[in-house]
Amino acid sequence: MKVMILADPSSAHTIKWVNTLSKKGVDIFLFGLTEYNPKNFYALRHVRIYSEGLDKSLFTKKDGNFSKIVYLKQLKKLKLFIKEYSPDIIHAHYATSYGALGVLSGFHPLVVSVWGADVYNFPQRSFLHKAILKYNFKKADKILSTSQVMADEIKKYTDKDVDVTPFGINLEEFAPRKVDSPFAPGDIVIGTVKSLEKKYGVEYLIRAFKILKDKHTELPLKLLIIGGGSQAEYLKNLVKDLEISKDTVFTGLINYYDVPRFQNILDISVSLSTEQSESFGVSILEACACEKPVVVSNVGGLPEIVENNVTGFVVEKENPGVASIAIEKLILNKELRTAMGKKGRERVNKFYNLNDNTDAMLKIYNGLLNK
Repeated sequence: MKVMILADPSSAHTIKWVNTLSKKGVDIFLFGLTEYNPKNFYALRHVRIYSEGLDKSLFTKKDGNFSKIVYLKQLKKLKLFIKEYSPDIIHAHYATSYGALGVLSGFHPLVVSVWGADVYNFPQRSFLHKAILKYNFKKADKILSTSQVMADEIKKYTDKDVDVTPFGINLEEFAPRKVDSPFAPGDIVIGTVKSLEKKYGVEYLIRAFKILKDKHTELPLKLLIIGGGSQAEYLKNLVKDLEISKDTVFTGLINYYDVPRFQNILDISVSLSTEQSESFGVSILEACACEKPVVVSNVGGLPEIVENNVTGFVVEKENPGVASIAIEKLILNKELRTAMGKKGRERVNKFYNLNDNTDAMLKIYNGLLNK
């Protein structure tokens, strides 16, 4: 089977799908626009990659006119690659950028995966944006969502069936193990693996940590913030203002293959996102796979992947006081941390095992080809 994937080659989600599908024998042509690290694609025998190598920051600016032009300029090149490669299927990840490219290519069968902001934020900008999203869904032969809550959102813009295909977790890579840590053996490490952007609510984690440090001066509490982003400087200044710098570590941007190590450094993983476009929460499931208890906000797909009071706690968004209460239960009870961690890995194995999720994707591909 030959599948052309249109997606951001630097995205952890893209890397995961490409590597796993290729390991199962699928021949893949990955077409993208942004710069990437070839080392992340360890199954290159079945993979060909083309990318313009553009700086990813160009696509995160509030004025999206530039990125729209860049995508449209790639259409001619994409059509040439389609003619040369002759794929069986094109799978576009993100409905309003790569999805639009897939639609404009005129190729069928076309699969469109929705990732979050493309259905939660994009259609809210104007009537035209909503019309573009509806048109892309109309032209897609199959629409996929990472969560049920987002599938329900997609149904506002199409009457087609929407299949739920979660971003699965590799349970061999993400597993509990001893790793090198910058912290002392007795430290209790609270943290997050997230892009440092406003919508991920890292500020509320910092403020919750401050509450706990002031309340439990006798405990060796540490804060580990893993990732980079536009809020990095603001968050570092906030840590200084709150006088918790000596107990806080910012790693900056890390390589994808280093994520399992950092997940295992944490004792408690926290994700206090503020927007519904947080449609899934891969880093939370990665933490669960490493048997870490989790605390998440009640937005998007996070309450769907976390079983409240079993694998972690679901708390009100933008409320560091409430978040600190949930985290406090875990820092004061090591047995609870252990029990929730084990239940979390069991849940990942049952619902979000990458091997099973990839088989489900292959079943969708075969279903399209058999029509």
